[in-house]
Amino acid sequence: MEIEHSELSINGLNLHIAQIGKDELGTVVFLHGFPEIWYSWRHQMIAVAKAGYKAIAPDWRGYGLSDQPQDPENASWEHLISDLLGILDALSIPKVFLVAKDFGALPAYLFALNYPDRTCGVICIGIPYPMSLNFDSLPEGFYIKRWQEIGRAEADFGRFDVKRIVRTIYILFSKSEIPIAPEGKEIIDLADSSTPLPEWFTEQDLSAYASLYQKNGFAYPLEMPYRALVKGGNIPDAKILVPVLLIQGEKDYVFKFPGVYEVIKGGIMQKYVPNLEISYMPEGNHFAQEQFPDQVNQLIIGFLEGHPVNS
Repeated sequence: MEIEHSELSINGLNLHIAQIGKDELGTVVFLHGFPEIWYSWRHQMIAVAKAGYKAIAPDWRGYGLSDQPQDPENASWEHLISDLLGILDALSIPKVFLVAKDFGALPAYLFALNYPDRTCGVICIGIPYPMSLNFDSLPEGFYIKRWQEIGRAEADFGRFDVKRIVRTIYILFSKSEIPIAPEGKEIIDLADSSTPLPEWFTEQDLSAYASLYQKNGFAYPLEMPYRALVKGGNIPDAKILVPVLLIQGEKDYVFKFPGVYEVIKGGIMQKYVPNLEISYMPEGNHFAQEQFPDQVNQLIIGFLEGHPVNS
């Protein structure tokens, strides 16, 4: 089996869709984060297809090979949920499993809240529910604060080519410490071209990401998720009733965000998600699905098989 590529016209934009497999047992939609695109789910797509599921991974609007909106500054979470619903309707998919990470987790959780009848279950890597997005306790050099500042990230990124930017972000986000720039330095200064890539991320992978960012650059990705968080990315105070699996890498820097540890370890998430499973990966970082693909694949397929579509 090979991953196939196509475009769908959704909400006035051509969205790139990668897909593989037949939906003998159901359909799984993979939702990427930043600085990722569909390619970050390549290992999982092949694994679930071999297990009897159809795997679909879109590039979010403004990412990868999908069209960029004419007004990226108006990015909203509602747009992403609408795009996801449009993809399912265009492909005549009545019900799906959602697998998400990073900012892709927010539309996944919100979709499950708004459309429980179309959601078989949700698997999120590293992002709990609910999640506080109050970063007041973190210093000025915190990467999200820097990238929310209009013009600053553009100037930072503008000094380098796409490949160098993706390389640096992958290096920084693979660490267990929250990326924070000291005064007088920008985020992309925190790693240089001599800093080695993570051992599980090859130069070929880097080239694949860089080529897929050439079309749109980073104009929309800076708006979504970073500046969209300011406009309201907090998840509402409501229970998710569909089954949820949280795969939590214990060396994911997001685990150190204010409140995240308490939500996961303190039982808060369990109150909001009654049908919850949590699986910890002691060495897992922010990119656990690429770092330990076999382990993540096993967890995903186990969850899918444990919640058959027609049960």
